[in-house]
Amino acid sequence: MLQIENVYKTFNPGTINEKKALRGINLTLNPGDFVTVIGGNGAGKSTLLNMITGVYSVDSGKIIIDGVDVTKMPDYKRAKYFGRVFQDPMMGTAADMQIEENLALALRRGKKPTLRPGITAKERIRFKELLSMLDLGLEDRLTSKVGLLSGGQRQAITLLMATLENPKLLMLDEHTAALDPQTAAKVLSITDKLVTSGNITTLMITHNMRDAIHYGNRLIMMNNGEIVFDVSGEEKKSLTVDGLIKKFSETSKGMLSDRTLLSD
Repeated sequence: MLQIENVYKTFNPGTINEKKALRGINLTLNPGDFVTVIGGNGAGKSTLLNMITGVYSVDSGKIIIDGVDVTKMPDYKRAKYFGRVFQDPMMGTAADMQIEENLALALRRGKKPTLRPGITAKERIRFKELLSMLDLGLEDRLTSKVGLLSGGQRQAITLLMATLENPKLLMLDEHTAALDPQTAAKVLSITDKLVTSGNITTLMITHNMRDAIHYGNRLIMMNNGEIVFDVSGEEKKSLTVDGLIKKFSETSKGMLSDRTLLSD
């Protein structure tokens, strides 16, 4: 579903602020893979997602999605392949629009406009069914303005919007980092349910090592623009936080951030 071949990216080359963000990244994701990504500050995690989605262009290398080479494709053209949820719960929804209007926008993304009425009765039934899966009581609040919801509720709706049409890839960029621990746990549970039920190929960046171990079928660790550890299957299931810290020490010369070390 995703092939990254020898991708390099340097910001501000030739200047005092030069930063080699990605150094020959090679990564292949099979359909249905749920990969958690962990690493210290500046490891290249968010840069990797931004390269895949086309926010940044690559210096060299290839990015192939479901057999299509998107390396030189602009971000707005490759957006049809992705669902993405950001760290800030306010970024994924339109605050002044109703819940059902936000979901309808997600449903129509990438489709040609028609002259039919805005939201059909059939669509409302589907929205209620999907919202009931969240177990947040939102299925009875279709006409509520999204801006009146809590951060956790908005992030849950953003997840629904991102997965509504089963994207080729789902990108989760520390999407629970701004939430309190209880809400974050709820949103992660919803994430796991949506990803598993839709068999959606997913990349999830997290600073929480326990979450990185618990969720998904594969874990990669990045450091200094490189993938230094890649584990899946039974080996991943047997990982511990202490073991992950030890592995980081063995495979890199850097240090995990305090934020990561304290988020186990």
